[in-house]
Amino acid sequence: MNIITTDQLKTLLENEDPIVIDARGGTDALERYNKAHLKNAQFVDLETDLSDKNDNPAFGGRHPLPQPQDFSRFLGILGISPSSTVVVYDDKKGANAAARFWWMLKSAGHEKVYVVSGGLDSILEAGIELTQKTADLHSLEDYPITSWQMPLVDADDVALAAADPEAMVIDVRENYRFRGESEPIDLVAGHIPGAINIPYTTNMDEKGEFMSPEELAAKYKEALAHRDPRKVIVHCGSGVTACHTLLALAEAGLSGASLYVGSWSEWSRNDRPIETDAE
Repeated sequence: MNIITTDQLKTLLENEDPIVIDARGGTDALERYNKAHLKNAQFVDLETDLSDKNDNPAFGGRHPLPQPQDFSRFLGILGISPSSTVVVYDDKKGANAAARFWWMLKSAGHEKVYVVSGGLDSILEAGIELTQKTADLHSLEDYPITSWQMPLVDADDVALAAADPEAMVIDVRENYRFRGESEPIDLVAGHIPGAINIPYTTNMDEKGEFMSPEELAAKYKEALAHRDPRKVIVHCGSGVTACHTLLALAEAGLSGASLYVGSWSEWSRNDRPIETDAE
């Protein structure tokens, strides 16, 4: 299990003392966190804590991964050890930094990390009490990480997979971005030739919560057809919402797909071939 409902969250908060991570995004995220968050939740910033940003997205995209040793140090500051139970939520239905944090912690080899389905909206709807009190940090030694354990690929790997009928490249961005109708974030509109579009939003129901594991399994088994999940590459704009689909695949029992962290933000800045469907 990688995703929990708000009922499961209530039970966890009542019976355990999990480390809670608030991973909401935006320029005013910390301000909003300070106004109201889950009890004992610690704030994590996508831009500074979960990325190693540089001045040129052509090298690693807009949200490159930090070095494992830097993430190791950060987890120690958060008080996370290999035995910790960790709960993470964001304010984007779990589709943004919560899924990215889940992927990174899983890739560090951690077992017990859960994303709250529906994120902060579902927490509020469930009536779970929020607080303004800042969590006390109980730092530990660095988390034992030597390398990322979940599969990662680069642009050359993506190009090979996109041309291989036994492989699949999934672009999880909104369909209008995939089609090249417009591009609100990166410099060029379009998609990687050979990629297919399964928007991350289709992992959710009408309430914005993850579909059940059974529904996700049916959806992705049909999409993948006979393909081994280990032959699947997932990307988005900058390697963040792609983790929402990797989380959905894991919940569906289809683990093993690779993350292309650079994603469209890197691919589109490197004179790689680009395809559009826009008329």
